[in-house]
Amino acid sequence: MSLKPPPARASAMDAQLASDKLSTTGLMMFVLTAATPLTVVAGVATTAFATTGLIGFPIAFVIIGILLALFGVGYLAMSRQISHTGAFYAYIAAGIGRPVGVAASWIALAAYTALQVGLYGLVGVSAQPLVQQWFGIEVAWWIPALICWAVVAVLGRQSIDINGRVLAVLLTVEAAIILLATVVNLANPADGAVSMAALNPGQLFGQGTGALLVLAFLAYIGFEAVTVYSRETRDERRTMPRALYGSLAVLMVLYVPAIWSLTVAVGPESIVAASQEQDIGLMFNLLAVNVGAAVADTGAILLVTSVIAAAISFHNTVARYAFALGREGVLPVALGRTSGRGAPKNASVAQSVVGLGVIICYAVFNLDPLVDLFFYGGTSGALGVLILIAATSVAVTVYFWRHRQSVSVEGTWRTRVAPQASILAMGTVLVLALVNFGDLLGTPPGSVLPYVIPLCYAVLAIGGLIYGRWLATHRPHVYAAIGHGARATLITEQHQNKETS
Repeated sequence: MSLKPPPARASAMDAQLASDKLSTTGLMMFVLTAATPLTVVAGVATTAFATTGLIGFPIAFVIIGILLALFGVGYLAMSRQISHTGAFYAYIAAGIGRPVGVAASWIALAAYTALQVGLYGLVGVSAQPLVQQWFGIEVAWWIPALICWAVVAVLGRQSIDINGRVLAVLLTVEAAIILLATVVNLANPADGAVSMAALNPGQLFGQGTGALLVLAFLAYIGFEAVTVYSRETRDERRTMPRALYGSLAVLMVLYVPAIWSLTVAVGPESIVAASQEQDIGLMFNLLAVNVGAAVADTGAILLVTSVIAAAISFHNTVARYAFALGREGVLPVALGRTSGRGAPKNASVAQSVVGLGVIICYAVFNLDPLVDLFFYGGTSGALGVLILIAATSVAVTVYFWRHRQSVSVEGTWRTRVAPQASILAMGTVLVLALVNFGDLLGTPPGSVLPYVIPLCYAVLAIGGLIYGRWLATHRPHVYAAIGHGARATLITEQHQNKETS
């Protein structure tokens, strides 16, 4: 069943989310911090080198960046047709059908929650040695994790522009240390010569090519959230395209030179072994040798603040998805209420409760915060986002085939060519992710985990489909409002009036 939404326009209901708060730069802060650039350069890059044995990782970022920009063409065209806080959910509902949209919403909540709460594990582990170094005491990982949780919980109830200012400061210093490390590495090449080997496309291909491409995709996650903040931006039709493409460009400019510089400083023939031995410490060890321990220590501190910033960003994303679903009655309506500052207060509190519960459970059962919480949580969350992006590519294509009058406005490239090409591109990346999922998780051969996580998403999807059909039968007024965003309350009331008349 297709859904043709009404023209996007503001309403009293939508005004409860603070409007006209985010500029292009402010919106980019949420996107860029969610990607955790410093974690990618220091951690994901070394993981990629160590696990695949290939040094062409910088090229993977270029390829994936271009493919995501291609996806963005149809994605943004859809956002101009449907202005909705729960972007994936609304777009898939409009393109493929309301029950599928509900299924997508369940996957979105699970995926972004896994990404967000997983960061608490990394904060805890990363902060432990710093506390030991500064104060000479050993603390359990969950203590700094709880401090991070408290900061995120407080900011989650504040106005979106306050969050944006905090993220801007954290991102600025994060980018500064990445740029410094890049310059220092290039100025101190191994064997006295700057090697271009990692920029040779041939270095991308091998047994681990699929894993490299998927790891590069993980590093861009967050770019898709520009549409989640559509109602809180200034001039959304201009702000969102600028923020999406600007964020992709900034990330590519940060990632490619920085990761290439690691191969230059260590040497292309030594980068794999160095990554296996030093892991996330490689970048900071190079800074310590070439600049000084103080700068390296500063980088380690910024790694922690980088993860805190990402936790803030993902918390806001999850809260807005829950708010959108509560507003439409798909989730409890209490989640669709906002504070006087225009923040989704109840949805934010609910997400904070989930985060606190996860930290407590992992602490009580003595689970590994780095592997079991951060690594598994982040990787499984990224798979969920990739599923949503692939499904949205299909939804955009179907939507514009059904609503051909929009093609004359948006053009064939935005409504036909780019979305269909995106289905092929994102579908290929999804297949690569599933095929290489065991390698991405780092599980031993024979482990069931690489099958359990995709199966969990399948169960969520089936459950969402069943619930969507149940809404159609038992709560038709809610079903009618699915995907209509700010006008959901009005549509629900109209539908109820028809039923009683």
